[in-house]
Amino acid sequence: MHTKESLIPDLKQLDINVEGTLLVHSSYKSIGAVKGGPDAVLDTLSAYMKAGLLVLPTHTWEYINKENPVFDVRRSPSNVGILTERFRRRPNVFRSEHPTHSVAALGKEAESFTKEEYRHDTPCARQSVWGKLVDRDAKILLIGVDLTRNTFIHGIEEWVDTPGRMTESYEDLYSVLRTGEKVRVPSRRHSGSHASEHYWKVEEILLEEGAMSRGTFGDADVRVVDARKTADLLTELLLKNSDLFSDNEPLADEWRYYFQNKHSKS
Repeated sequence: MHTKESLIPDLKQLDINVEGTLLVHSSYKSIGAVKGGPDAVLDTLSAYMKAGLLVLPTHTWEYINKENPVFDVRRSPSNVGILTERFRRRPNVFRSEHPTHSVAALGKEAESFTKEEYRHDTPCARQSVWGKLVDRDAKILLIGVDLTRNTFIHGIEEWVDTPGRMTESYEDLYSVLRTGEKVRVPSRRHSGSHASEHYWKVEEILLEEGAMSRGTFGDADVRVVDARKTADLLTELLLKNSDLFSDNEPLADEWRYYFQNKHSKS
């Protein structure tokens, strides 16, 4: 059975900056049996990042929509896993106020990091917490999940204006803020025939280009994604091939050769 004491070394071997910013997507079951359950996992992550900023998604896109348009930052449950739901309820954790793509943050600058997210009319705007991951040279830890669960890539697609990835129309959504004030948030939504199901296809090139590494946490296979390097690489790919994630076929060898030739010329 895993413990906080046994899981901390797993995090150390992943080479994550303890004073930096870490966003975690997770499958709790993938970790295996843990003494103390989900709270012990959160204690481990919080202890490791005590000098930095720990962020978990607390999304509500599954049920906040035009038929059910009101998100309450204090009460609306996360639809992306038990760790995220437990985390948002913890002391000193600040949850952002975006109606569909909120995050919860603990530690250094958590309050300012999550401030005024309701002002963004798309899920992952460049000025939002998702863009701040680039600005802060953050790492994204995928515990027991793969790139298809990496919301950050949705953001990259938004920032380069990939055709067909956002609705043209707006839904009238609302956020109830920490103050209790209810504000209108006209929102565009992600679209594009489940493009995220195709994000797996860039795994090998991210590894080859040093934008991602692999490891373990408990029983879980994990991926550690460098936000800045991934944003740079996928921005370049998407600008050259906007259909990159439009199908489920493996990445064409021509793109690997493209980066190899680029390196040889530099």
